[in-house]
Amino acid sequence: MPDIQEPDRIDLKILQLLQADGRLTNLKLAEAVALSPTAVLARTQRLQRDGYILGYEARLNPLLLGRGMMVFVEVLLDRTTPNVFNEFKAAVHVRDEIMECHMVAGGFDYLLKTRMADMAAYREFAGNVLWRLPGVRETRTYAVMEEVKNSSRLPL
Repeated sequence: MPDIQEPDRIDLKILQLLQADGRLTNLKLAEAVALSPTAVLARTQRLQRDGYILGYEARLNPLLLGRGMMVFVEVLLDRTTPNVFNEFKAAVHVRDEIMECHMVAGGFDYLLKTRMADMAAYREFAGNVLWRLPGVRETRTYAVMEEVKNSSRLPL
């Protein structure tokens, strides 16, 4: 495994700028950090290679795409054995409605973030998918009434 270089202040500025607008051109990045386009390209490629930049994507409007309702779900499994965890994780990966799945410490095993069209769609998902996932013993559902803050930006 190659040595991962700690980001310096210019790298952090590049990351900050790309995090705010992933469509910035190399030329605009170079102007913003006062380096040549060649130097900025090399830094950006290194940041990608070292895993600081995981990818680029567009943020889509869920309301306009029929996924306006966000629902968080606590999932408690019936057993906490490696094979149950693995089966649950594999089943979650193939469901597009489940946007995020996090194993957590505390009173339940997983926290899911889902997006649905409406409550009827969630009820159908819960009955036909969620409660049939491997190992699910119990769930608690939290329908989001208002998104107060939604960001994936990391403080740099």
